[in-house]
Amino acid sequence: MEQSRVLAALAALANGTRLELVRALIGRGPAGMPAGEIARHLDVSASRLSFHLAQLEQAGLISGRRESRNVIYTVDTARMGHVIGYLLNDCCRSDPEVCACCAPDASSTPKAP
Repeated sequence: MEQSRVLAALAALANGTRLELVRALIGRGPAGMPAGEIARHLDVSASRLSFHLAQLEQAGLISGRRESRNVIYTVDTARMGHVIGYLLNDCCRSDPEVCACCAPDASSTPKAP
């Protein structure tokens, strides 16, 4: 993945509301979540939600599809994986200590050196 695309994705994720939005969408899987439900879940106005959705869409991390009168949003899990993979493999050069922190059974808090 190109560095510029990774930087755009990381910049989009560097916001608490957008990070919570992605967290909510990941939990829904391919079924996604309608925009109105996202707004209620995050307790944000429609205009504010629209801003955050646009940032994540421009970064290629989410996409929306129209179903009747609703727009359903989902996370592009492949793109998210590429961003994480870039950090682990390209930036961290697959450092074993860094990779160990990402193991499914690893503690959520890093150990002190």
